[in-house]
Amino acid sequence: MRVIRRALLGILVAASATGAQTPDSTARRQQRALDSLSTSVRALQQRLDSLERAPAPVASAPARASGTYMNMGFDALSVFGWSTTSDVASLQRGDHDPQVRGFTVPNVELTFDAAVDPYFKGFSAIVTKLDANGNTAVELEEAWAQTTSLPANLQVKAGQFLGDFGRQNAQHPHAWAFVDQPLVLNQMFGPDGLRGQGARVSWLAPTETYVEASLSLMNSAGGTTWSFRSEESTQIHGGTPVERPVDGFSDLLVVPRITSSVDLSDTQTLVVGASGAFGPNNSGAGARTSLFGGDVYYKWKPEVSTAGFPFFSLQAEAISRKYDAAARRDADTGLNLPKETLNDWGAYSQALWGIRPRIVAGLRGEILRNSASGFDAAGRQDRERISPNFTWYPTEFSKLRLQYNYDRRDALRDEHSLWIQFEFMMGAHAAHKF
Repeated sequence: MRVIRRALLGILVAASATGAQTPDSTARRQQRALDSLSTSVRALQQRLDSLERAPAPVASAPARASGTYMNMGFDALSVFGWSTTSDVASLQRGDHDPQVRGFTVPNVELTFDAAVDPYFKGFSAIVTKLDANGNTAVELEEAWAQTTSLPANLQVKAGQFLGDFGRQNAQHPHAWAFVDQPLVLNQMFGPDGLRGQGARVSWLAPTETYVEASLSLMNSAGGTTWSFRSEESTQIHGGTPVERPVDGFSDLLVVPRITSSVDLSDTQTLVVGASGAFGPNNSGAGARTSLFGGDVYYKWKPEVSTAGFPFFSLQAEAISRKYDAAARRDADTGLNLPKETLNDWGAYSQALWGIRPRIVAGLRGEILRNSASGFDAAGRQDRERISPNFTWYPTEFSKLRLQYNYDRRDALRDEHSLWIQFEFMMGAHAAHKF
């Protein structure tokens, strides 16, 4: 309090000295200002004196936190483009791919991420998108809780989440290095990828080399379990879906995965992984599906870099599917279809070159092969695609991408497409998995 008084007294003395040196023509004006300032200072002095005389407050119990701090993020992707086919949706079959000529908004994502308590953290992602007709759809993409303090390097996740199969399936569209979903992921997992309700247990091996193993147990039904009990799987087996209740463990979807990473040198890293997915399908009673996948990721970055540039990365995935189709009735013609095993496979490989800070060039090649079957389905076409692209990141919160697609489909003409994608992000967003 004494310090404050001395400061106020100093202000008055300085102001008085200034007023004494002011010419007569302005002296009266400044004197009125000094009087007003003196009145304010006296009022403040009285207030300070009353605070000094006031009794000290009684100490109270520490306030109890009403909750934890929560990160919220918003990310929007918009696309403008053109294709030589008017039926763009037959080429771009992913839910978050551009499916029309002109403008579209394939993905708007609202995320929430926070520590629940010392034992769990939570995450959710709510997605809004526009379909080929401009209609709005809203979906709960993810909503899960994950442990943070289990012993023996164990971790458990439960809720709705993207299946831990390969490298890209578990990524959200804004983290993709290309405008659209790889063909093989669309063919094996459907337009929205492998996703569902369940639980995942992972274990980090106590070794010098990074090794992580996980096992997910999920529902096998729903629109995002394409190769299993999804109603959309008629595009795989061609028959009328058979209702299959969950009577036991064998009616659920099991997804194992193992990943290992090794530093080849101070500037090079290699990550390899193997995945599987095993569960029932709805072509008939007792029919099952088995998926096998392998993936590899390589990255080079020099010891001296600027904002992570330059760099070179290579990513590749291959997936095969064994689909045991029961004897069934054709959904379109009503004819009987024989029991058969459908063996399908596909792969993609993509390279990214970080030329300089915030400028990246990419190239992706894809192939899709389906075995012969006793029915005709447009969704079982053999396909190839080549996609070069160029991405500019004005900041870490926005990007502008130009991509060209050359599509080749079995027994159909070749198609050419050009897409321009813009993304902006607001708020916090969880880091992407390496």
